[in-house]
Amino acid sequence: MDTSAIIFEKPGSLLLDQLELIDPARDDVVAETLMSGISTGTEKMLFEGSMPTFPGMSYPLVPGYESVARVVEAGPTSGRRVGDIVFAPGASCFKGAAGLFGASASRLVLAGQRAIPVPADIAEDAILLALAATAHHAVKRAGSPVDIVIGHGVLGRLIARIACTLDQQPPRVLENCADRRSVATQYEVSDPEADDREGSCHCIIDASGNQAALDPAIKRLERGGELVLAGFYGKRVSFDFPSAFMREITISLASEFKPEDIHAVLALVVSGALSLQGLVTHHAPPSAAESAYRTAFGDPSCLKMAIDWRNAA
Repeated sequence: MDTSAIIFEKPGSLLLDQLELIDPARDDVVAETLMSGISTGTEKMLFEGSMPTFPGMSYPLVPGYESVARVVEAGPTSGRRVGDIVFAPGASCFKGAAGLFGASASRLVLAGQRAIPVPADIAEDAILLALAATAHHAVKRAGSPVDIVIGHGVLGRLIARIACTLDQQPPRVLENCADRRSVATQYEVSDPEADDREGSCHCIIDASGNQAALDPAIKRLERGGELVLAGFYGKRVSFDFPSAFMREITISLASEFKPEDIHAVLALVVSGALSLQGLVTHHAPPSAAESAYRTAFGDPSCLKMAIDWRNAA
């Protein structure tokens, strides 16, 4: 059994090619991918070769952890049925390539318990569930309501939306890029340079992944405040110690989302409390993967690029 897959052959080199799949086990499903999202965080680092080395990492690799697929085969102990629409947060099912994170392919084999059923009417927006779960994890990691979110990309928008959904006061969002300071109905978005309210807040979440944003964030914290790092910053993070020391702040890390975060945000979406709409801004067929990835990584107007595997020709 083969699949078309997006493959990072080595840093800076991408192609669409055929790969052989492993045989499914009794608790696995085989799923045909409908849509997959491009991550501008981890996937960009994998493409550039700047991702810190961790166990199982090697090239060539299949990236992606934001896919929605239809189950076409369900093992007897998979807990899924043929026809189910599922969110696939990754797969490791390829012969001849590592699965990091392995969901950017036309066909996937993965454990049924990892294939999370989603309603068909939110299938396209469901590619955002991993980012929404990451946002939920960051908001829950914070020890108090969120005052400021740094970054108005998809992650920052979802953090702000989830904070509002959880009945917190709408946070202020700070964004350097003018193209991303679009009007938001639930919260205020402003230029960090125009926001000089130092020592005015207790909890900040950085969703930018930009180390240069940390020192200004610390200056905005009151004594005993908390800075939650929700981005991914590479090998080392540094900050101005005297400023942090004088404020006696806490720096917290929000790591990978947990399964309960996905189920929590899915419940919020299904109930109508949380909207994922308006965040998938660009679409491309798999045949245009190279240009799609470059747009996703380099065009600030692109919040989320979706690869439409239904248009594979």
